[in-house]
Amino acid sequence: MPDEAKSAYRYPCARIAVFARAPLPGQVKTRLQAKLGPEGCLLLYTAMLDRLLATLGSAELAPVELWVSSNTDHEAFISHCNKKDIHLQKGQDLGQKMNWTAGRVLANSAVDEVLIIGTDCPAMDVAYLEGALLALQQDNGVVIGPAEDGGYVLIGLKQPYPGLFLEIEWGSQRVLSQTLQRLAQLELPYTLLEPLWDVDRPQDLRRLVELNPPLDVDLPV
Repeated sequence: MPDEAKSAYRYPCARIAVFARAPLPGQVKTRLQAKLGPEGCLLLYTAMLDRLLATLGSAELAPVELWVSSNTDHEAFISHCNKKDIHLQKGQDLGQKMNWTAGRVLANSAVDEVLIIGTDCPAMDVAYLEGALLALQQDNGVVIGPAEDGGYVLIGLKQPYPGLFLEIEWGSQRVLSQTLQRLAQLELPYTLLEPLWDVDRPQDLRRLVELNPPLDVDLPV
């Protein structure tokens, strides 16, 4: 992705931090391997990653950073993003990784808010992301995009809140409810967006036909 003038973005003081894995067989969408096999999971993951990064690149909503688990020089990353905007995640669990990322991104004096998203929600569009940014600009400290399976597909912050990510059962159906409990304990104002579906379970694959434009992948669904 070429360098853009700061004024090219609608929200130049925001950042969209995309959490991603390098697309390698056997290391992505592993919950779906019984249905798709390692190669099918790789095809699906790569298609969702490409769709998301291409959408973000063309939308010019806000600068995008990739926060990856490994392989910062993977072609799938550098084909969409400048090398300087690709970073390694740090932490033992997802909460630690998101807390680290939020702290690093918001330490930049030019950044007022950050959205952290993954690659598993092809239903998320630019309007949804813009709604999250608008919610943050209305003085709410946190915005969350719930997932229909009990987690969330997006979290937005105006400053780091380390306590927000503690004692969460990551990967469970209780992630959202436990996060809301933490928000209440911390007395943080927040906005909940409309729930979206993501692709984590075999039954989620049937919903790929709902996408418009369709996902560029042919799967045995």
